[in-house]
Amino acid sequence: MGATVTSRALAILGAFDGEHRSLSLTELARRAGLPLATAHRLVGELQRWGALAREPNGDYVIGRRIWQLGLLAPVQSGLRQAASPFLHDLYGTTLATVHLAVRDGLQVLYVERLAGHVSVPVVSRVGSRLPMHATGVGKVLLAYAPEEVRMEVLQNLTRITAYTVTQPARLLEQLRRVRAEGYSTTGEEMSLGACSVAVPVRSGDTVVAALGMVVPDLRRQLPRLVSALQVAAHGIGRTLTGDPSIQWK
Repeated sequence: MGATVTSRALAILGAFDGEHRSLSLTELARRAGLPLATAHRLVGELQRWGALAREPNGDYVIGRRIWQLGLLAPVQSGLRQAASPFLHDLYGTTLATVHLAVRDGLQVLYVERLAGHVSVPVVSRVGSRLPMHATGVGKVLLAYAPEEVRMEVLQNLTRITAYTVTQPARLLEQLRRVRAEGYSTTGEEMSLGACSVAVPVRSGDTVVAALGMVVPDLRRQLPRLVSALQVAAHGIGRTLTGDPSIQWK
């Protein structure tokens, strides 16, 4: 059975990611694996509906209709709503870049980010996905993920910087320490010049998200940052548990 019209349209939307936010028609066709004529027809329909928008230079970007639909996703609305006051308190206390993330398959999905005052190279954006093994929030989520998820991630530990952990045994030991100590750290594993620390966010006994910060150096301030993160994570978790109207799944 050949590809359906729906699958082809989704392939076009799936051609966009954090590194490809603006694409020409030719690039869209290539990344979606579609003939140029097919891509041209579908892109026109998606543009008329509002799923895509065309830039002055002729390239295409995600349209407002997709953005509006994305705001309806529970992971965007409920979790961000519950976390917002605690994220801003955390940011105000530390002035560091603050992240809130959830696991999406084998990757980390960033659902909120407050940019810090200190100049630190940060590659994450709201809605972007990054590898779990190279990020602080990712290591927290991986530590509490199902065993089959950990095993699958361990089979593909890509090196991003010279400091990325690519040895399965070493990563497993780090994940064990995350569960024992209640926090994770990274040192220039995702981008040079950036370190991170993260803690789990629980709703009841279930880890539903990870809360983290990115700073230039952890050596002198790790205990203070971990304490601040844990207080904020506890507040978020208490809000999620205590208000059944909030949807976070």
